[in-house]
Amino acid sequence: MKGKLIFLAADHGGFALKEKLKAYLLGRGYNVKDLGAHSAERCDYPVFAFALARQVARTKAGRGILICKSGIGNSIVANRVRGVRAALCYNAKAARLSREHNDSNVLVLGSLFVNEKLARRIAGIWLNSEFQAGRHSRRLSLIRKLEKQIR
Repeated sequence: MKGKLIFLAADHGGFALKEKLKAYLLGRGYNVKDLGAHSAERCDYPVFAFALARQVARTKAGRGILICKSGIGNSIVANRVRGVRAALCYNAKAARLSREHNDSNVLVLGSLFVNEKLARRIAGIWLNSEFQAGRHSRRLSLIRKLEKQIR
């Protein structure tokens, strides 16, 4: 996954953690596109979550990381975009399983629950875990069918 494009976005509540995680990812050779926020000034998370989700959905094999205080709002917004499978993860095991079983393409972190050290660990595992396919492929196919029925 190194060298590949990773979209990154946060609101004011996730700004500080986003900046630390961005530095970590750049230092590890990832190509990071920061979609904002670009300061800790109060802002609306749906704007950033939607922008990132659209970029991930439009980019073949795109991946993104969203950060806000709880992660819940970002998850709700990102999962409204067809083709996005956003996973709110507070630990490394959930991050790994979200990739292996659900082929998640957006990782969502809550800065109230995940510190810098844990965010680096979660992101590293998430970025380096692969979808296992097998029985999980059938379930993803069902999700795609449901998405088509919604819109």
